[in-house]
Amino acid sequence: MRAAWYERTGDAAEVLRAGDLPDPVPAQGEVRIRIAASGVNPGDLKKRSGAFSRELPYARIVPHSDGAGVVDAVGPGVDGSRLGERVWCFGAQSYRPFGTAAEFCCVPEADVARLPDAVDFELGALLGIPGITAYEAVHCFGEPRGRTVLVQGGAGAVGSIAVAMAKRAGARVVATVRVENDAPVAREAGADLVLTGAAETEAGVPAFAPEGVDHIVEVALGANIALDTRLLKIGGSIAVYATNDPEPRVPVWPLVFKNISVRFLGSDDFEPDRKRAAADALTEAAAEGWIGLPVGARYSLPEIAESHLAVERRTPGRVVVLP
Repeated sequence: MRAAWYERTGDAAEVLRAGDLPDPVPAQGEVRIRIAASGVNPGDLKKRSGAFSRELPYARIVPHSDGAGVVDAVGPGVDGSRLGERVWCFGAQSYRPFGTAAEFCCVPEADVARLPDAVDFELGALLGIPGITAYEAVHCFGEPRGRTVLVQGGAGAVGSIAVAMAKRAGARVVATVRVENDAPVAREAGADLVLTGAAETEAGVPAFAPEGVDHIVEVALGANIALDTRLLKIGGSIAVYATNDPEPRVPVWPLVFKNISVRFLGSDDFEPDRKRAAADALTEAAAEGWIGLPVGARYSLPEIAESHLAVERRTPGRVVVLP
């Protein structure tokens, strides 16, 4: 099969290679997907660059955890009725060496969701990491219905899905964006109010929610924790999935006096039932016409390094590789 891989960490152009590898064979409880589209996420870049660890857990890694395609083989214990099924997958390269940047990818059946006929493969390939993270960020402290949720970074891949998931769950949703040009993305996702920059957020949120917000989905903990603390009501909560500073200063006593709960989210380690709930909600939303961020750039497998560089450069929209 055609595939891309790396055997050491480093810059994309230096370590990523494309060529031929043996076709994988699905093991017990696995399906094999003929990949139509492979989603590229910042987490994939961090693994490849060595941001988390310079040591590789496997001798060779085929990158990318998210993808979509058609089931063309099943392993022992998997019903043969899944053959020919259109699917999207998540976690393909979570604690595993072979991700979706290949013509074929074997994935545990539990990490595969049916892709509705009306949803194209490129969208399916973009649901996994950002979608499941967003769903958990919105739901990790309970049912959002009737609550006010603030999504910091509501125009990003995770943020825009978090806006959509919170709104679908019955929350009142405030989204922040870095620049006014990003505001339409958050509005289209369903935000009731979109605010630009810290000053506008500090003034606008209290006007919208005088008692404070119930919950915050946070993309930049280091930059926003002090503001978040001021905007939350007593007993509020924060779900953190990223930070601009790996060792931020935290205003402990203001958080203590408000009894604020904080949860840190890493999508690789969510409980299986939480991943399944997220996958079901995302599939339903996609089937109903929600599309998330559009694809901004498409690459072939030999262009795998360029696809990673496009994400690093923050190319508008999402990035996919088409095997």
